Amino acid sequence: MRYFYFLITAIILCSCQEETQYVKISGETMGTYYNVTCEIPTEHAAADVKAALDQLLIDINDEVSTYIPTSTISMFNQAEGSYAVESDKEHFIKNLESSLDYFELTDGYFDPTVMPLVNYWGFGYTPKRPVLQTDSLYIDSIMQYVGFESLDYKISDGHCEMKPFDGQLDFSAIAKGYAVDALSSLLTNQYESKNHMVEIGGEVALRGVNDRDKEWIIGINTPSEEAAITDVIEYLQLSGVGLASSGNYRIYHEVDGQKYGHTINPKTGYPEISSLLAVSVISPTCMESDALATACMVMGYPRAEELINNLDNVSACFFVGQADGSIEKIYSNGFIQYVAE
Repeated sequence: MRYFYFLITAIILCSCQEETQYVKISGETMGTYYNVTCEIPTEHAAADVKAALDQLLIDINDEVSTYIPTSTISMFNQAEGSYAVESDKEHFIKNLESSLDYFELTDGYFDPTVMPLVNYWGFGYTPKRPVLQTDSLYIDSIMQYVGFESLDYKISDGHCEMKPFDGQLDFSAIAKGYAVDALSSLLTNQYESKNHMVEIGGEVALRGVNDRDKEWIIGINTPSEEAAITDVIEYLQLSGVGLASSGNYRIYHEVDGQKYGHTINPKTGYPEISSLLAVSVISPTCMESDALATACMVMGYPRAEELINNLDNVSACFFVGQADGSIEKIYSNGFIQYVAE
């Protein structure tokens, strides 16, 4: 899901005080755009900050992007035997470890080994094409390679030894959130930015306040394929959290009038079809929100609401389609506090 924001195509100086300045920075990454608004000391040039952000994104992609043939994850997916990941590949290792955490937390609904199915249904790095006729036997044959519990690896002192694995890994359901958090940490630790907003393709981390000394206001796009990106169904007032959304209403294939979305259920092998059009999750980190939003879409409503309500410091808004074509907004415990008045 895309959030409502004004796309900035260049570095723009927003405001300037005696010791700090708000700047806006943008660029391209992960097949989409990133946008940053941050307060930094005037001693730091905006161009230098952008260069550091861009380099960090390059480093992350070089480890976790399945679209780069030489990335760490691509090399593992192509390996025929054991594969050793060196300790300096921290982005890959952190995505791997976190994926295991969310796999267990969601009872396997978040599963980074689902990529062979995603490719089969035409939503992966292979050529995008709809499945005109479902081959259930072929899907069954793919399912033997799906299941994160089958991945055998050991991490010691940051070094990762991975045993032969017939499946493939895909961190696309967590990597944007991870990258957002990484950019936020860079701004905080290297550029002393206590106040900033970082967004990559709709996944957001928000810290402190904006240049009007107010919490950040984020608009959630209306979950409808007819809606423009400026159509907002909910405004949120946020700080100190990560926000991520997932939905099937824009990325889908249509065959003989039947639509199927890109959310593939790793337990069945088929696209998940439910009344849950989209979900927006708020948690302490964008990576956690990213992973949970994906799991919620796979689970469907109301199972997803039960998951969220059982987690500490996590809340969500579920956008559920009704028979008359309307959209019902259902808040989990605690979500109402973030809704802007």
